[in-house]
Amino acid sequence: MYEHMLVCAKICKVFILQKYFLVLREIRITMKLNPNSAVPLHKQAQDLLRELIESEDYKNGRMLPNEVDLAKQLNISRNTLRQAINQLVFEGLLIRKKGVGTKVARKGITGGVKNWLSFSQEMKMLGVEVKNYELIISHKKPNTEIAGFFGIDESTPCVVMQRVRGNTSFPFVHFISYFNPKLPITGDENYNLPLYEMLETNYGIVVKTSKEEVSARLAGESVAEKLEIQPNDAILIRKRFVYDENGVPVEYNIGYYRADSFTYTLEASR
Repeated sequence: MYEHMLVCAKICKVFILQKYFLVLREIRITMKLNPNSAVPLHKQAQDLLRELIESEDYKNGRMLPNEVDLAKQLNISRNTLRQAINQLVFEGLLIRKKGVGTKVARKGITGGVKNWLSFSQEMKMLGVEVKNYELIISHKKPNTEIAGFFGIDESTPCVVMQRVRGNTSFPFVHFISYFNPKLPITGDENYNLPLYEMLETNYGIVVKTSKEEVSARLAGESVAEKLEIQPNDAILIRKRFVYDENGVPVEYNIGYYRADSFTYTLEASR
């Protein structure tokens, strides 16, 4: 009986090893880059990783091979590979965890947020440790644009959150968020938690849609002071109009980003 169990165990081990090496062999066969193509190598690597992500073996959250092995298989540098991975992390297709590796994001991992992410989620997926430099909660009357977005009178005060955030070395974004006063948001909530998770947990508010405007200008005195840059330095302005799953306006958000620390990427197909 014992010998029979031992033989079965060996057979299972051989089967598992064969399956493992078959998967690796398939990756090496299918993942080919063309160094003579007009398409940059990092873009080619992105496209191949997208195919890998959708394969049966990887689409449910499996870990990718480590960067050293994968770069060797693709015959590219680790920096080129990391450039491709960073883009897919930003898109929410991959999740990178320091000291663990990179894995495919499971479908639906971001809940009600489909094609865009909160700042905390973006930074988490990029492997950036976030530091909060300033958090101020107040009640302010909206200007004409904000009042029109919420469909309220300009005399109606809104809960306003101002945050300065960045990495552990320096701040790189100043957020100002106005919240719809028709919603049960009081300003006493714990805003140290990821914002959209807090709204869903506390009030069942599930954000779904974000319409954005992106522009650029010089920082000016007040923004420069918060971001530790010079008033004449360039900044990117990212304005978000956030709606819940029923189309109700939830948040009017303006983010002022250091231009040396933020790149806004768009991809279009026809």
